[in-house]
Amino acid sequence: MTTKSFFDPAVEVPIRRAASVLLLRAADIGFEVFIQHRVSTMDFAAGMVVYPGGRVDAQDTELVRSGAIDARLLAEQAQRWKHSTVWDEGEQQAPFRAGEMLAAARREVFEETGSLLDPEQLRPWANWVTPVGYPKRFDTYFYTAVLREDQEPRHQTTEAVISNWIHPEALFAALERKEIKMMRPTQRTLLDAMELGSIAALGSFDREIIPVHPTGKDTNTSTPVLDAELRPRQD
Repeated sequence: MTTKSFFDPAVEVPIRRAASVLLLRAADIGFEVFIQHRVSTMDFAAGMVVYPGGRVDAQDTELVRSGAIDARLLAEQAQRWKHSTVWDEGEQQAPFRAGEMLAAARREVFEETGSLLDPEQLRPWANWVTPVGYPKRFDTYFYTAVLREDQEPRHQTTEAVISNWIHPEALFAALERKEIKMMRPTQRTLLDAMELGSIAALGSFDREIIPVHPTGKDTNTSTPVLDAELRPRQD
């Protein structure tokens, strides 16, 4: 996918908060990830392979306000997001903002796959912000979630033509063959998970999350990103 037709650094658009979830399950070797193939007519990420997710909305705010999510969990996750916009309103408000992200991630997974995750299953993983100049900009919070055996996501969203489990290695092989397209954040978040090698390692790994502000020219590229040297700058 090229970006020249719509990239305009002179255009300012609001940044919307969104959540995206890498649903994972153990496999004979390594793990599998649940992906969705976006409809080609969508106005964002058309035709791309993505993870379940979407924008924060009012019901997420109301859920957190109701006290339905454990306050200790929200405080812990706020600390994981300490370098992000979750902290823009200060330390006191950070757990609430972290809760909105968590609630959005959980709701979107349920709406798009039918799987209702426990809040504790959603672990903060990465934060990417769309550069200036795109017609839609997102402050996206990525989570990992290791599913139990009784949790089986299914395809139930009209925003995608198909959803399926796949080994990450097979996914990147299809990308290299140009059979699919994936945006840079989708690739990088999965590659980082692959570096750990196993579900057990993912479950115990505590990484510092630094918001990524990639350059505009490569945010929407579908070119494979298979080398750590190609990581976007994080400043």
